[in-house]
Amino acid sequence: MPSMKAPYSPSIRRRRLSARLRKYREALGKTTGEVAKDLGWQQTKISRIETGAKKTIQADELDALLDYYKEKRPEIRAELHECARLANERGWWSRYKNVLDSALPDFEAEASAIRTYECQVVPGLLQTPDYAEAIFRANLVRTEEEIQARVAARLKRQEILNRVDPPEYWVILDEAALRRTVGSPEVMKVQLRHLTHMATRHNINISVLPFSAGAHPSTMGSFVIIDFPNPLDASVGYAETPTSSVYVEEREELAELNAIFSGALGSSLTPADSLKFIYEVIDSLEG
Repeated sequence: MPSMKAPYSPSIRRRRLSARLRKYREALGKTTGEVAKDLGWQQTKISRIETGAKKTIQADELDALLDYYKEKRPEIRAELHECARLANERGWWSRYKNVLDSALPDFEAEASAIRTYECQVVPGLLQTPDYAEAIFRANLVRTEEEIQARVAARLKRQEILNRVDPPEYWVILDEAALRRTVGSPEVMKVQLRHLTHMATRHNINISVLPFSAGAHPSTMGSFVIIDFPNPLDASVGYAETPTSSVYVEEREELAELNAIFSGALGSSLTPADSLKFIYEVIDSLEG
């Protein structure tokens, strides 16, 4: 059964609260030092609240800031207190904290749109269980328990696409990801058939970037751009390195990522032609 309600995202709630408080301060023309001095707080406390580094904001602290900024509207104060409360909660992904980068599903939980370019493998949100398991087994130092936990976490992440109001998901998939045999030919055939099924959903677009396109704007590697419905929540970019994850939030860097995605999309096949292309790859495996 599809999930009827999107899970809340602690990180998004914290970002939203921080952004609103920063706008209040800037509207008054105050520095963080001036606000801190007037409230009898340390400047670092104001800075940590505005950057989201302070994960817990007590109700009396928030009231003090809202009083200082002369925010008297009950509905706005209630909304911000709700943000502060939910920022202290933990999402489902906390159960997989040892095998899952918590920030990514945290952002996905409230996304209105997710755009991704993947150059090596099928994106995690579209992977079948056997394909995902084969990906994780490629790391020869993982234990059986860790592999199964990672597969379970990946499948749990995919539930956002089954919501009543799912995010728009636009995937640019390099031909290499379709041609590379992961697991076995049978695993690949099932995975590719799964892609054809997912591509028929109203919220999912899959565009294949063929080898024939030659050099293209995304030759630097895979990445994700996540957009949110609330205008207070700035988009975030995400990319993985062999040893860590990188999050992009600066406006200029996000603009560059958006331009790269648009350029790669221009070099890709249309969703309709991409679906035909995937069927051709399936036929080649069955032949």
